[in-house]
Parts: sequence; structure tokens; C-alpha cells
Amino acid sequence: MLLWVAEYLQQFYSGFAVFQYLTLRGILGVLTALGISLILGPWMIDRLNILQIGQIVRDDGPESHLTKAGTPTMGGTLILVAIFISSLLWSDLGNRYVWVVLIVTAIFGMVGFVDDYRKVIEKNTRGLPARWKYFWQSVAGLGAAIYLYYCAVTPVETELIVPFFKNVNLDMGSLYILLTYLVIVGTSNAVNLTDGLDGLAVMPTVMVGGALGIIAYLVGNAEFSRYLHIPYIAGTGELMVFCATLGGAGLGFLWFNTYPAQIFMGDVGALALGAALGTIAVIVRHEIVLFIMGGVFVMETVSVIIQVASFKLTGRRIFRMAPIHHHFELKGWPEPRVIVRFWIITVMLVLFGLATLKLR
Repeated sequence: MLLWVAEYLQQFYSGFAVFQYLTLRGILGVLTALGISLILGPWMIDRLNILQIGQIVRDDGPESHLTKAGTPTMGGTLILVAIFISSLLWSDLGNRYVWVVLIVTAIFGMVGFVDDYRKVIEKNTRGLPARWKYFWQSVAGLGAAIYLYYCAVTPVETELIVPFFKNVNLDMGSLYILLTYLVIVGTSNAVNLTDGLDGLAVMPTVMVGGALGIIAYLVGNAEFSRYLHIPYIAGTGELMVFCATLGGAGLGFLWFNTYPAQIFMGDVGALALGAALGTIAVIVRHEIVLFIMGGVFVMETVSVIIQVASFKLTGRRIFRMAPIHHHFELKGWPEPRVIVRFWIITVMLVLFGLATLKLR
């Protein structure tokens, strides 16, 4: 929005042309989202406490979590408000990719909001029934996949790019729609599974989102993409601004969510942020790199799959509790140790993911 204002004012003063630079708008996006989160955070926490919108803790979970009962939840609303305001202010609203990511994020956020509302406000422990949750996730995921497939301008926009190789682009054809759906919905639920400890999900989301912002900038720049032998897709650079706002909003939320948490993200935040990461990765054609950088999310998801499969097939559990972060807690690791070590793993995986841009 402010980009349009700057373009109009540029006829009166050429200095406003500086707002054309993605890097500047990205920095302003980070600062704006961070500021919104820090300013609105205390007010939201107070309101949630007054309304008694508190976390419900599983009885079969680690005993240390019992003290968290009643902590304000649905704090992901704060993250989404900061992201949307900042993105609308600093992004080029004429860019179709920006709107795809915003719409997908909003729909998944609404699904999470309804689920949280039913659990916390209506005291329905089931929340939104799984079939309806996945139905609306599928509507959003398939909608984005179909739109991106049929609106693709160049062949590379629907090809699978294999990292570590310069010119290995696999023509997906209509399978692109299935892949896109699985990446968006899968990443959304993977982040949601990870959101079980104070700050565990939000910091890896910020780091992976920041890395995707760098990739989006490079993919959207003809010179950089040619030098790095990565696909050039016009317009994707604008997603760097969205990733910047995600980073700022996430860091602002972490201010209140760090151990011991004053507020929890809830499904409204986890589902939306995961969907945003998946959508961006698909648009910039780096789904495999997302799989690498989001290794913590993958590990959490796989641990649940293994646990459920093992129990149904053999009646035995592989882990003391799933997702796997609870397994380490029950082994005696203090919660902060689990959180920080998972953050460190994410740092290494993100750096490795970024290294694939050059190792081709």
C-alpha cells in the first residue's frame, strides 16, 4: 500500500524511489511487525486473561506441563495481525504471489481459530472435528495448487527442482497439484505438532521463513538466479517482504512466548504459519530445501507417525511419548534444554539448506 503512495510522491521528490528496493521494504516489514507484536502483546495477554481463554493441558503429558494450565492461548492471532498489517503496508499489492500466500495463511488461520475457540471457549475437547479441519485445509491447499498450476507463465514454475544439481528439473505435469497440496497441508500440520513447548515452534518458523525470504529474493532476481543456477521466476522476490514480516511478528511473539511462556500460539498461529512456509516454498520451487531446513518439523511429524503405527501394529510404543519433544522431556531433559537444542538443530539445517543454493 505504501509502495503505491511512494510511487505517487516520487513525481514530487525523487527520494521516494528508495521504497522500490525490496531490501528496504523487507527491513521496514520486520520492524513494523516486531513493533506491532511488542505493542499489542501485553494488551492481548491481559484481554485473554480477563476472558479466561487459557490453555488446556493433557493429563497424560509431562507433569511439568500441569502448571501451564490456564496460560492464555490463541496468541497466534497476534502474529497474524502483525503479519497482515505489515504485509499490506510494505508489499506490492499488485503481486499475485503475495495474495496467494496471504489468502492461504488467512484460511488456515481461520481453521485454527475455530479449533481453538471450540476447545477453549466452548470447552469441547475435540475442537473442530478432524474431518472438517482437513476438509477446509484441503480446500485452501488444493485451491492454491490449482491456481498456481493453471496460472503458471513459464514451465519452470511447475517443475520439481532437485538441489545439488545444476540442471535437474523434473516435469511434474498435473502431479504438481498433488505435490503442492501435500507440501502446504503437510507443513501446516507439522508446525502444529511441533508447537508443544514454549518457543519451540515459533523460532524454527522464523529461521526457516527468513531463509525462504532469501531464496525468494534470489529466485526473483534474474542475475542472481543465473549465477546460482536456480530457476528464475519473475515476481517471487516480493515474497521476501512477507517473510520479513513473518520474522518480525514471530520474534515479537517470542518475547512473550519464551520460557516460561506468558501466552501460547494455539492452532490459529501454528496452522497458519506452517501453511505460509509451505506455500512460499512451492512458489519459489524449493520444496525439497524446505524439507531439509524444516527438519525439526519433519522429525516431530515422523515421530508421531512411527508411534501410532507401532502401537496399532504391535501394541508397543517406540517413544515414551510423541511428538518427540515430549519423549526427551520424559527422559529427564529440562524443557529449556529441549527447546534450545531443537533451535540449534534448526540453525544447522537452515544453513545447510542455504548451502544447496551454491553446491550445484
